[in-house]
Amino acid sequence: MLGTLLNSAPTDTTAVDSVLTNVMNAEPLKNGNYAEALSFIMEKGVDLLMSLGSRILLAVMVFFIGKWIIGRLKKVFAKMLEHKNVEASLASFLKSLVSVVLTFFLIVTVVGILGIETSSFVALFASAGVAIGMALSGTLQNFAGGVMILLFKPFKVGDFLEAQSVLGTVKEIQIFNTIFNTSDNKTVIVPNGGLSTGTITNFSKEERRRVDWVFNIAYGDNFDKAKAVMERLIAQDERIFKDPAPFIALNALNSSSVDIVVRVWVPSTEYWNVYYSMNELVYKTFAIEGLNIPFPQMDVYLHQSIKS
Repeated sequence: MLGTLLNSAPTDTTAVDSVLTNVMNAEPLKNGNYAEALSFIMEKGVDLLMSLGSRILLAVMVFFIGKWIIGRLKKVFAKMLEHKNVEASLASFLKSLVSVVLTFFLIVTVVGILGIETSSFVALFASAGVAIGMALSGTLQNFAGGVMILLFKPFKVGDFLEAQSVLGTVKEIQIFNTIFNTSDNKTVIVPNGGLSTGTITNFSKEERRRVDWVFNIAYGDNFDKAKAVMERLIAQDERIFKDPAPFIALNALNSSSVDIVVRVWVPSTEYWNVYYSMNELVYKTFAIEGLNIPFPQMDVYLHQSIKS
């Protein structure tokens, strides 16, 4: 039925021009026989309306059928995104984008059925798209970066990151920006363009992190005793993993101190708690155990010359 309507309808807008030409050149009109001319005009007008009516009917049918198909495709696409566990903000944007693109092609199809030239119509939108793209190049870069982040998920909300000279917890991932919350409770908004192409250090990606210290004792202090004290403090802390085993070794003999390196593994969420609490424990315990924490010092000798 659609094919019959399409074949019976005029192929382009020249049909209207053709009818008007025939009317203007009609013999009754030239001879001044206005009654016959009016009859001729009405006959041609009816033919034109019938021709355009079939094309309009076809366009309306295609429009509503296309809208129904687009609705079905949107539901299928939404289920696919849900099955792939796509980020909610990205899924919403992609569904809107698909809806707009499909609707645009439907409108172009309907306009073509009505006999309007679509090449200039599409060219106009293409030119507008290029102009808008050039004007919003930075914004589009941020948009592309946001899509990459939401698709490949190098980090997620709640992760503690260092990126683009920002150190903080990811509070929200948007299409154009990522919002960080720093340790001193500042909100920092980072464009996704640079974030997706720059270096990211994700401290929350792994479940374990290694904590490193360098503790100092004075020359003359008992190294074995200092090592035993630190082993005892480590064993008492339940947050520190036994496997991999803690590592304690003499690291360096500096000008004013003997440096002891200590390395342990802890849950990533406990990194700073263990780090600061161990610093405090070592400082207090070394004083009780008679171990000295040295500081840079200089010995000055004065020589006095005696005149006879």
